[in-house]
Amino acid sequence: MSRRDPAGADIGTKTPNVARIYDYLLGGKDNFAADRAAAAELMTTIPDIAAIVRDNRTFIGRVVRYLAEEIGIRQFLDLGAGLPTQANVHEMAQRLAPDAHVVYVDNDPVVWSHGQALLSNGRGVTMVHADLCQPSAILKHPDVVRLLDFSRPVALMCACVLHFVADDERPYQIMGEYRDHLAPGSYLAISHGVIGTAKDDPGGLADTVTGVYESASAQLHLRSLAGIRRFFDGFDLVDPGVVWMTGWRPDPGVPSGGRPHAMLGGVGRKP
Repeated sequence: MSRRDPAGADIGTKTPNVARIYDYLLGGKDNFAADRAAAAELMTTIPDIAAIVRDNRTFIGRVVRYLAEEIGIRQFLDLGAGLPTQANVHEMAQRLAPDAHVVYVDNDPVVWSHGQALLSNGRGVTMVHADLCQPSAILKHPDVVRLLDFSRPVALMCACVLHFVADDERPYQIMGEYRDHLAPGSYLAISHGVIGTAKDDPGGLADTVTGVYESASAQLHLRSLAGIRRFFDGFDLVDPGVVWMTGWRPDPGVPSGGRPHAMLGGVGRKP
C-alpha cells in the first residue's frame, strides 16, 4: 500500500514501493529495480526478513481459516492488500467456502492495475483503487457494496498496513469509522510492527528498517503493544489476544521461519 499519495497518482517505478517490496520478499515478480534494491537493504539488515514476511502470510492464513471455517464468515475486506499473488485471502477463503466474497483495497495505481489483471477471472473477488484513510469512500464504493453486504458480518483485514499510517493521519479515528460501519459479529484482524525493547532488539534493527522506508512510497511507524491494542477498541479480543503473530493459534508442529518477536497480531470481534 502506498501512503505518500492519497490521491492515487502514479508515483512511478523509481521510488521503492512498500507493496512491491513485500511482493519481492514473497518471491513475486511484480516489482521493479528500486523495490529490489530496498528489499536487498532490508535483507542485509535483517537476513530473515523474507521469512518474517512469510510468517505474516501464514498468520493471515490461520486467521482466514479460523474466520471462514470455525466462525462462518463469508465476507472479507482487505485494506492495503498489496498484490494478490501469493496465498491470498480469496484463495484461502474460497477454498474453505466457495461462496466467500473478498474485496481488496490498495491506493497504489501499479498494484491496482496488476491486481485487476490477476483477478480478472475470479468470482466473488475484486480489487478497488482507494485509500484506506478514506473509509467513507471505500465503504460506499460501488464495487465494494456490490460484493459486500454490511448488514451482515464482515472480516476487516489489516495485515502489515497500519504501521504505514502516521499518527497525524488519525489512524484510530479511521479504524473507528470502519468499526462503526460493521455489523455485530464482524471481525478485525491486524498484524503490526512493534516498538521493541532493548532485549527484543539489541542491535537497534527497528531504527535501521525504519530508515530504509524513509525513501519509499510509505514510511514505517512502529507502535507499542498498547498502541496496537488500541486499534481493537470496541472489539472483544479473540483468545489469545494481541500476541507475537507466530504465537496466534499456531499450527501444531509447524515452526515459524523468521524470528518469533517480529510483529504482533490479533483478532477482535464486534459484539
